[in-house]
Amino acid sequence: MSAYPPDIYAEPANPGIDTLAKLGPLAPLAGIWEGMRGVDVAPKSEGPRTESFHERIELQPVDPGNNGPQLLYALRYHTRMTRPGEIGTYHDQVGYWLWEPATETVMHSLTIPRGQTVLAVGKAKPDARQFTLSAKRGTTDFGICSNPYLEENFRTDSFTITVTVHDDGSWSYEEDTVMTIRGQAEPFHHRDSNRLARVAPPEPNPLAR
Repeated sequence: MSAYPPDIYAEPANPGIDTLAKLGPLAPLAGIWEGMRGVDVAPKSEGPRTESFHERIELQPVDPGNNGPQLLYALRYHTRMTRPGEIGTYHDQVGYWLWEPATETVMHSLTIPRGQTVLAVGKAKPDARQFTLSAKRGTTDFGICSNPYLEENFRTDSFTITVTVHDDGSWSYEEDTVMTIRGQAEPFHHRDSNRLARVAPPEPNPLAR
């Protein structure tokens, strides 16, 4: 049975305006966070390089969105990473975390200033403390889109992220980006991980104040 009514133009009857109360498994992620022990395993000509990084990520609630009867609650995010002792940006990323209550679906969109964007998906219960999302190159729904240079030289074939919410209020993630790199016979697993502590609470969407 479909989670949606047959009328694709129908509007949700009562979406509510308190996004923070309706984020399901994403609710513990709302706020501003810092992680000082990030680990990045990246490809280099001489082989994998492992580096540490500091991260600051802001996840703020936005008003509910809908596609006809499809209702989504979201956190808008921006994360910035730096190497220890440096000022310049090591990695920058923006996007949304989305929760669809009707189908118990979590979505994660990300865009980086290297000409690449990803939309990953996974299933989770509203009270889940851990969930995994994935995306695959070549799919037309939850996939990966890269500029021609990356496609030719550092092609991303799949992306997986696992989020874990811990009892002390922190949360962590582990990412595995599988790449086909020109000149290398085997796929490369570009891995990133960090554990984040909240440094400021979320700001409610304006209509909920």
